[in-house]
Amino acid sequence: MSSNLIAAAFAFLSILPAFAQQPRTNAFNDPFGQATSGFPACPVPTGPLLTDDEARREAHWRAERGTSCYRSGRCRLPNAYRYDEEIFPRALQYIRADGRFDDTSIWVTVQRRWVTVQGCVRSAEQGAALEAAVRQIDDVEAVIGQWMVGTSSKPPYESR
Repeated sequence: MSSNLIAAAFAFLSILPAFAQQPRTNAFNDPFGQATSGFPACPVPTGPLLTDDEARREAHWRAERGTSCYRSGRCRLPNAYRYDEEIFPRALQYIRADGRFDDTSIWVTVQRRWVTVQGCVRSAEQGAALEAAVRQIDDVEAVIGQWMVGTSSKPPYESR
């Protein structure tokens, strides 16, 4: 084998991982944004980003979960994801207006009436109070707390 061919093969193999890694996007336009910024060193969550392959795999599951809410009588709208655009701004407004969370850095994602709160709080009690507050918002079915106390440990969520 010639040295040029070997060099070309190694060059191709070195760029192969770049082709294998797909870009991640918010394929389903799930509402995601920052509610508070009182903890500047808090790791920023990646948000609801998926590769094209992950989005294709998740599409059927999302359709099933979205419509089962309506079929069971728990939702007035025919798809649970239709609530998300309404819940998101109310969640941000509620967290910001409450006052107890001004010294936190919190990001919110809403998917099918489930609100995920990610970020940094000052105490476990403050994190629990945040979850309890968000649970009070109309049309919220569940709250998923993925926060950490302080900024020195590894966050319980993917971060940038």
